[in-house]
Amino acid sequence: MEEGGDAMETHTTYEEYLDSQITDTDMYYLESEDLARQLVELGYRGSGDTLKREEFEARKKALRERSTQKTNVPKQLSSHGRDLSDSPLLLALANREELVRNGKLTTIIFIRNKNAKKQEVSGYIDYALRLKTENFEPYFEKRKKLMPKPSDLSYYNWETQTSTSNSTPNFQVIADNETGLLFKNKRDRKVINVDPNANPGDNSTRTEIKTTEYLQVVIYDHMTRRKS
Repeated sequence: MEEGGDAMETHTTYEEYLDSQITDTDMYYLESEDLARQLVELGYRGSGDTLKREEFEARKKALRERSTQKTNVPKQLSSHGRDLSDSPLLLALANREELVRNGKLTTIIFIRNKNAKKQEVSGYIDYALRLKTENFEPYFEKRKKLMPKPSDLSYYNWETQTSTSNSTPNFQVIADNETGLLFKNKRDRKVINVDPNANPGDNSTRTEIKTTEYLQVVIYDHMTRRKS
């Protein structure tokens, strides 16, 4: 007989639980599944320690609640416990990490800097996508430097004049001849304008990060509001 937690996990219903204690011999003599179940419930079959329906349901509910609690335990942030006081960009990203991970904020990071070949590159990074597809601990531990990639929202190598743009699950890239590069948030369809001389758009802010680690860093934050 399966007792306690094992019975709870193995059997989805009380009837299944009772059936697990009915033998072929029981069915041969009793010839009735309902009668066999009643005898098990009364303790005349099985081990004699059969759970009552109310107790079974109560334990089943408690098991579901424990499982839900485990599922809802938030993943520890990659930036948790890091001293980032000497890195303005990492500190800014750490302050946004939780909001971006839970979908309340979308953030585009503009970085202009020299790559390993000393070539100047720039690009717009979808922070949420990078958090989802990369382990950010090496960045927050300062073992790895955050740089634009050709797979990001937008990338440009000023020496080779290589240019790429890619829409992501969060943003659609719009290359407009008149207004320049725009990013449309796919959740609320609001457009973010990254022109430094223009308004970034509804529910969006532009923050210049003063840092000596990069040639230029700008963060565009957009508070997402799902379209009703």
